[in-house]
Formats: sequence, C-alpha cells, structure tokens
Amino acid sequence: MSAVPAEVIAILDIAGTKGVKRVRCKILEGKYKDKIVIRNVMGPIKVGDIVMIKEVAMEVAGVIE
Repeated sequence: MSAVPAEVIAILDIAGTKGVKRVRCKILEGKYKDKIVIRNVMGPIKVGDIVMIKEVAMEVAGVIE
C-alpha cells in the first residue's frame, strides 16, 4: 500500500523532548477518505500542511479488514 495524503487540521500537543508533535489529520484520498486520524509528526508543521501517511487502516476506528 502506498502513502496517502492527509491534511493537518489541528496540532494537539508536543510529545517528548525532540519536537515530536501529535496532530489530527483528515485523509484526502483513497478508501478512507474524510476519516480523521492522529499521528506523530517530527519537524516544523502547521495547520493546513499536507502529510503523507503510510498506515491508515490501523488508525481508523471501527474498521475491520
């Protein structure tokens, strides 16, 4: 499975001392389009940025494959 683009809709908090941020993202394409997932992101990030997510299915609540 290839990476899927997701838009950052909220920055929740900073997790740890290395600048890792927990962000809430909305999936933009594919089977799980419009689902919301929470991901850890390292580096500079702001609301509206697009991140590429490798594993989507394991984060979407209520989905059994």
